[in-house]
Amino acid sequence: MLLLLSSGACKSRQNLSEATIEEPKEAAGLQSFIHTGDSGAASQLLKGFYDIEAGSWRWTARNFSVLLAPPKGAAEKGARLVLRLTVPEPVAKKLGSVTLRASIEGVDLPPETFSKEGQFDYVRDVPPQALAKNAVTVDFALDKSLPPSGADQRELGIVATAVGFEAK
Repeated sequence: MLLLLSSGACKSRQNLSEATIEEPKEAAGLQSFIHTGDSGAASQLLKGFYDIEAGSWRWTARNFSVLLAPPKGAAEKGARLVLRLTVPEPVAKKLGSVTLRASIEGVDLPPETFSKEGQFDYVRDVPPQALAKNAVTVDFALDKSLPPSGADQRELGIVATAVGFEAK
């Protein structure tokens, strides 16, 4: 298993509209699991992700989405959704806790609340019916985020390092 470390610091400025990436035209070549610091995976980051920082991670906005290929056999057995994330110190300090929700093709997954800074994995079982297509959209939503400020004009949610499906 790959251990990914990330930093909560950020210095770049960018509008959310610049962070939105267009959806690929076809499902061919989609990955089931991507690292957000991999520029080759950018086409699967549909919205709410900012530029790569420190060569390995991206800030998210309050709402963000990815396009993923379900792993082989997932339409019969289901899969596990994994989001590797960091709640940076400024987020934990200013917001207290943040609750993350996810849905896949209209199927809501249980939320999780993060009450302190640190690295976490949001892991949820995904039922087979949500993984019947060759490409599925995973929508994430935080209950709150840091608003744009003088130092950074972006809406900041969490830091994402990797996201994808694991076969069951």
